[in-house]
Amino acid sequence: MLDRRQFVATGLAAAMLPATARAFELDPKFMPQEVAISRQYAEGQLLILPRAHFLYFITAPGRARRYGVGVGKAGLEFTGTATIDVKKEWPTWRPTNDMIQRDPREYAKFKGNDYVQPGGPGNPLGARALYLFQNGRDTYFRIHGTTQPQSIGRSVSNGCIRMTNEHVIDLYQRVPTGTVVTVL
Repeated sequence: MLDRRQFVATGLAAAMLPATARAFELDPKFMPQEVAISRQYAEGQLLILPRAHFLYFITAPGRARRYGVGVGKAGLEFTGTATIDVKKEWPTWRPTNDMIQRDPREYAKFKGNDYVQPGGPGNPLGARALYLFQNGRDTYFRIHGTTQPQSIGRSVSNGCIRMTNEHVIDLYQRVPTGTVVTVL
């Protein structure tokens, strides 16, 4: 039986763990699952419905693999059509200048230099990143993993589409470069 001091110490130790180390259970509706979808979308295409917090990988006419996602805060979301022109495992990351300007405290270590955070488990882009391009130009929007799986199903990012690392690894293996992505 724990005494009060042990109880408080245990609680404080748990609170000090990184968010990714704490137990997190994703709402079952955001787990990958096979679903029916409109036949208007081409096989191999990605469709993202930000307000619903779902990404669909079209697997056959009228069929898709659906994943739960986290999306951009109001005013920061991407809409339109793009292609995946670059794919990276354990990508490096640097916030955009707009992100640094919006939240200089959060991104202080990036201000006034060209530091790039190496890929790895602590990197905000997570295990994989799919880079969205329009007309051959980088949009600076990504579909990527996250160190904050609790953000799946929420509108909290700086515009990118977040997935759990496990789910983005699965998607990464399924989609080639050149894949069309439509965000409604």
